[in-house]
Amino acid sequence: MSRTPATDARVVVIGAGIVGCSLADELTARGWRDVTVLEQGPLPAPGGSTSHAPGLVFQTGPSKTMTEFASYTVEKFNSLEVDGLSCFNPLGGLELATTPERWADLHRKAGLAASWGVRGELITPAECKKYWPMLDEDKVLGGLYTPDDGLARALLACRAQITRAEQRGARFLDRHTVTGIEQENGRVTGVVTDRGTFPADHVVSAAGFWGPVIGKMAGVDVPLLPLAHQYAKTAPLPELEGVNDPVTEASKPILRFQDRDLYYREHTDRIGIGSYAHRPMPVDPAAVPAFDDAPIMPSSLPFTEEDFAPSWEDSVGLLPALGDSEVEEGFNGVFSFTPDGMPVLGESREVRGFWLAEAVWVTHSAGVARAVAQWMTDGRPDIDIHECDLYRFEEAQRSPAYIEDRGAQNFVEVYDVLHPLQPMEQPRPLRVSPFYARQQELGAFFLEGGGWERPHWYEANAPLAEGLELPERDAWSARYWSPIAAAEAKATREKVALYDMTPLRRLEVTGPGALAFLQRMSTNQLDKKPGSVTYTLLLDETGGVRSDLTVARLAPDRFQIGANSGSDLDWLLRHAPEGVQIRDITSGTCCIGVWGPLARDLVQPLTRDDFSHKGFGYFKAKQTYLGHVPVTAMRLSYVGELGWELYTTADLGLRLWDTLWEAGQQHGVIAAGRSAFNSLRLEKGYRSWGHDMTTEHDPYEAGVGFAVRPAKGDFLGRAALEGRSEETARRKLTCLTLDDPAAVVLGKEPVFVDGAPAGYVTSASYGYSIGRCVAYAWLPAAAAVPGTAVHVEYFGRKVAATVAEEPLFDPSMTRIRK
Repeated sequence: MSRTPATDARVVVIGAGIVGCSLADELTARGWRDVTVLEQGPLPAPGGSTSHAPGLVFQTGPSKTMTEFASYTVEKFNSLEVDGLSCFNPLGGLELATTPERWADLHRKAGLAASWGVRGELITPAECKKYWPMLDEDKVLGGLYTPDDGLARALLACRAQITRAEQRGARFLDRHTVTGIEQENGRVTGVVTDRGTFPADHVVSAAGFWGPVIGKMAGVDVPLLPLAHQYAKTAPLPELEGVNDPVTEASKPILRFQDRDLYYREHTDRIGIGSYAHRPMPVDPAAVPAFDDAPIMPSSLPFTEEDFAPSWEDSVGLLPALGDSEVEEGFNGVFSFTPDGMPVLGESREVRGFWLAEAVWVTHSAGVARAVAQWMTDGRPDIDIHECDLYRFEEAQRSPAYIEDRGAQNFVEVYDVLHPLQPMEQPRPLRVSPFYARQQELGAFFLEGGGWERPHWYEANAPLAEGLELPERDAWSARYWSPIAAAEAKATREKVALYDMTPLRRLEVTGPGALAFLQRMSTNQLDKKPGSVTYTLLLDETGGVRSDLTVARLAPDRFQIGANSGSDLDWLLRHAPEGVQIRDITSGTCCIGVWGPLARDLVQPLTRDDFSHKGFGYFKAKQTYLGHVPVTAMRLSYVGELGWELYTTADLGLRLWDTLWEAGQQHGVIAAGRSAFNSLRLEKGYRSWGHDMTTEHDPYEAGVGFAVRPAKGDFLGRAALEGRSEETARRKLTCLTLDDPAAVVLGKEPVFVDGAPAGYVTSASYGYSIGRCVAYAWLPAAAAVPGTAVHVEYFGRKVAATVAEEPLFDPSMTRIRK
């Protein structure tokens, strides 16, 4: 992507909250001087979410990316001060468990902290009371103490960064209301305000909950929902009289009572209480009054006492001293939620130079600003941020109704104990394959991803699970799992199964320059005869793995691509030359995976084409007919068994399913779900992009160096890979098997080598064919040697594991190539 040189780039940042100020500081620190920050309110407290934010920074969560954002925020704000006062107060954080479920989850969360490099320890109720003497110790089962968490002084951090950015040439202009975004030939050219127009090569919307308003001016959809969140302060408490310095305000760790959706912090002699326990309160950002028209500030709405009453009662129960106090003041503060709870970051493809840095809380502000600044100046952030990418949402997930439903639910679930497979319940079903009615008839248990209903197993297969000897599972790993998955995996290995692969994204690339374009964009050799299929990678300029693809050459100038996400489509569209057309064909097509040793017996009688190994080799494609249905058949297998991916148009999908189902009855065909699929693919060592590898990893570290062909000529990322190999990799994606056949882990657990945390699990599933759990993990290369003993921490328990040679199942590939 072409960029304006740093010496000439004109940047306008909309919003001088904590994200805008942090971004101006990060950009000017990288040499970009012509930076203007426009703010509609007065500085230094303009009245957005930053102006009322309580400043809690808890670093640890299930997202490695968000933890890294928060950790950089802690690091940076710790280094900033104004008038001798630090912009961060490292009080530590304390999360309480008052239920067995929460106490178990804190053990899991302690594991996440170890995985992501955050200091943390589980402590007893007595130790919790030492940190917070007002606690009713009898109500507490234990806590997670994280000593490096604390309070960010957001407005102070804004001041510190404004000063630094201004010293480098930036300017901050308050009381400038943006009224329009100018553009020409698909690029942003300027920002119109009520006090003049500002020319720009780059415009960054860091407007917080006003983001959708700014986005609309540019014609760019910003999928976020502003919601009000209650915050109250008690009257002065005798227990805090003289305890805290009025300048620093607090000395106790920030406290979270998540079982009641509450958190607490000190305000000198008072306690501030934040609540997510109330009903969702959506706010129309276009209707929020300007600063001068707001009673307090635009982001501060009137306090609704009736909504807070249950939270006050819960707070008195936890901190009995509050029983002699009262809520002296409160407000409903507005901030942003997205359909998946993550920020929205990146440059618009439709309006080049228009960037989003939205739905960002103070907790992650400096980390997000650094990532966006790196993206703008260097072309990429140095950490993987695919979870935050603007183009991660499907079109079906961008309706105002969907954004409101999911945004409100994310508010409700902020402090809930959420299983990694747990789907939201509404709005469902949204996207279904043509086989949905048949899947329902077979008793499919559906989970959801990308808006798609995805069968994980079928109750119709329950009789096949009878008599299987499987280890008993704990309550956590037993959620969203069934022994039926084992039966479906076994049937796939022994007979034949149908898998719904419709949610796999499909792109069509056509035009006279299609081959040259794909050769330039990906790592493997694609210059093969029509009918060939190739596994290849998309890299960024530094050699990081952006995605992995299967590319089928169906005609000299027509290719079908199996991709991972909307971000892949965006990446290819940004780079496509004139004359190359790229079309997302996912919604208009469907796919069935037919896999198992009897797959050929099922499929061959349905077609007049030769489906023998000689007539239809591995990684080959044919356009043919199965019965009455035209299909594109690709001989691929993500489960390690003989078979094909069969594609047809959506209108013929049900006929294809019925044709295969009827023909397969004599072979014992079953429908199988994603749970069995994941087990089978891990037994074969097949990577899942976004889980096992990301832009933070190169192909040799990730074990997919076989898909890199430097000799074919230049491709994006090739230069960065020079001198690298599997032998030079300092870390590797490593196959582990748990020593105890009854043990199970699920992913993101820390891996210990010689007693110290050294890596983390990416994907895991029980391997039914090998009789033990399989886990893939990132480890130092020195530990990634078969036979090395390691431990995986699962809910506080060290589980012995051993580095294994991969693939675990059918290493000679005889089952696939027959």
